[in-house]
Amino acid sequence: MTAPQHPVAAAGAIGLVLARPARLLGVEPFFMEFIGGIEERLAERGMSVLLHIVADHRAELEAYRRWAERGLVDAVAVVNLTVDDERPRVLAELGLPAVLVGAWQGAPDAPAVRTDNTAPVHEALRHLLDLGHRRVARVSGPASLLHTRRRTDALEEGCREAGAEPPVILEGDYSGEAGAELTAALLRRTPAPTAILYDNDVMAVAGLQAAQELGVAVPERVSMIAWDDSTQCRLSSPPLTTMSVDVHQHGITVAESVLEAADGRPVAERRSPAARITPRGSTARPGVHAAV
Repeated sequence: MTAPQHPVAAAGAIGLVLARPARLLGVEPFFMEFIGGIEERLAERGMSVLLHIVADHRAELEAYRRWAERGLVDAVAVVNLTVDDERPRVLAELGLPAVLVGAWQGAPDAPAVRTDNTAPVHEALRHLLDLGHRRVARVSGPASLLHTRRRTDALEEGCREAGAEPPVILEGDYSGEAGAELTAALLRRTPAPTAILYDNDVMAVAGLQAAQELGVAVPERVSMIAWDDSTQCRLSSPPLTTMSVDVHQHGITVAESVLEAADGRPVAERRSPAARITPRGSTARPGVHAAV
């Protein structure tokens, strides 16, 4: 029996635009692993990723218009969905097939690889509550991002239901500079939080270093959890507890959907791999050293 044949899309490329500072891509492993997963699946079809890094969503929309006009890509994956995001509407008007990556519930309706940002936050909070923490803070990504808002809502809801103090949430930009600055601000508060959740590994590692420079012991005086695992988290001292996601598989899953869109086939409903807590040495009961 011969394997089913899929049509080879005309341009032979899938588009991905990242509207974020290029300097972050060199230190944040998430998108490199994500793109690696996409490329692995596309290589089976002899296709590639056309990656474009821009400063903002206005430049991103211009890239989509050029790609559609010149037929440079067969479909695109749209990441970092925002509140009142206009990209799905513009892509529909351009007739450029697109798959949205995240928790899109707006108009127009479009194929999506959906991500659950609520259950993992509840899992991270439950880990901290079980250890005895009641004063929790969070260093978030940009508040305009849908997944940032979902995580914020989940943390506030979880703290409220548990009878814990309302969480203090400071907005960062995923950079090490933001992680260090905002962590220092949290640790100087009176009273300071006994646990901090970070929206990525870069801010968490920088936050750990900031705590050490301030003489605040981790985890004896403050526990820390990073979102997304990485070598940085595993090699830090103490190693960071993380919300771990199979980012490479996430990329493969997105590629499956984008290939269906490029071929003009119905796009199956898919979900990204769930984030799961990986306890390490940066979390413990308040005032108690954790086993590494």
